[in-house]
Amino acid sequence: MTSPQPAHRRGPRPLLLHLGLAMLRTNTLPAGISPAEWRNLKPDSPPWSAILDQVRTMLAQLGQHPNAAPDILAAQIGGSLTQNHDLIAGIAAYRRHPWQRDLADPPACWQEGASCLLDYAPPNVPPNVPRDAPPDAPTVLFVPSLVNRATVLDLTAAQSMLRFLAGHGVRPLLLDWGWPGTLERGFALADYITGRLHRALEAACVLAGGPVVLAGYCMGGTLAVAAAQRQPQHLRGLALLATPWDFHAGDPARARQLAALLAGLEPMLSLTGTLPVDALQTLFTLLDPWGVGTKYRAFAQLEPESERARLFVALEDWLNDGVPLAAPVARECLAQWYGANQPANGEWDIAGMVVDPRAIRHPSFVAVPARDRIVPPESARPLAALIPGAVLHEPAAGHIGMVAGRTAEAVLWRPFLDWLRRL
Repeated sequence: MTSPQPAHRRGPRPLLLHLGLAMLRTNTLPAGISPAEWRNLKPDSPPWSAILDQVRTMLAQLGQHPNAAPDILAAQIGGSLTQNHDLIAGIAAYRRHPWQRDLADPPACWQEGASCLLDYAPPNVPPNVPRDAPPDAPTVLFVPSLVNRATVLDLTAAQSMLRFLAGHGVRPLLLDWGWPGTLERGFALADYITGRLHRALEAACVLAGGPVVLAGYCMGGTLAVAAAQRQPQHLRGLALLATPWDFHAGDPARARQLAALLAGLEPMLSLTGTLPVDALQTLFTLLDPWGVGTKYRAFAQLEPESERARLFVALEDWLNDGVPLAAPVARECLAQWYGANQPANGEWDIAGMVVDPRAIRHPSFVAVPARDRIVPPESARPLAALIPGAVLHEPAAGHIGMVAGRTAEAVLWRPFLDWLRRL
């Protein structure tokens, strides 16, 4: 029997938080026993009685019913131990999985500070599907979030929205924000929108020989709304993919709770000049605290060499390889977006101009994934109503699955390509 390979991944990040949440969710005992040991205990044995006493104490502390029948408690213990055994198995399998991303980035056609524009036009990237370009195929500038790597749109050779579009004649350009250096750590949202994004959009128009389609994903879409209003002469169309706008939709109390964390984060922001990756991952975990446990238990059941397992690893590697957020931007997002809900209230101001989607007059495509837990559909959907004539597309997918999942080509890539061809 060969020994397992050493772990070479750090995720899921932050690991201790996810393990702690799993223990809280399943009421795992501090008894240090395995599922096999639990199954071998006799109902009349002293260890079994001692464990039941611990369960009753824990249930009482959690406000549950400590006087349940022993068989009910025994079933709860067994289920909890099995769930956490599967969670640990899934995490271990992920950390030791041999898959590594080996895609080379295409050439950079523009660079400023830590940011660059990557050109996915053929022949820079060999297409993975036959070319069938219309005579006037557009150039599309993709703007990702500031807090995740841009590679989610170019995840693997088979799961790459950008290479798919390039294979159908579209010229995709990807704005890679990069890791914030000394300069970017002082950036506010206005610096990114009126500075870095403004000049990247101008460079894209020079490359295209005219206006381009601006496509923003997640937080990048919120920035793209502001840029579209400020630079209408550079746009041929606007696409917003899972873009948050109404930050209080669905659960305003949770949004305000996130904003209230700002005071506690302030020492970290002041010390490092950023909101570090693990702190960001903690905030995302608060949006769906049990999600990591659920998906890693499911991963533990997959065949490691299956395509589904490799895609899971690719997506988790991307999630765990985040980018810190400049401190001024973190303060603005938490206070102005989540706290005051300024975008939806018509109060979000960038360099003296209130950002108003109703002022956008370009053809627009608004994709709102129906199963999104990061940007709830009710947060993104208002943009389709505010932008005159916008096309609303609601794929049966999640926030990440819509752009990089197994069904992404069917639920987003092809509908988006069809919309581009109708411009």
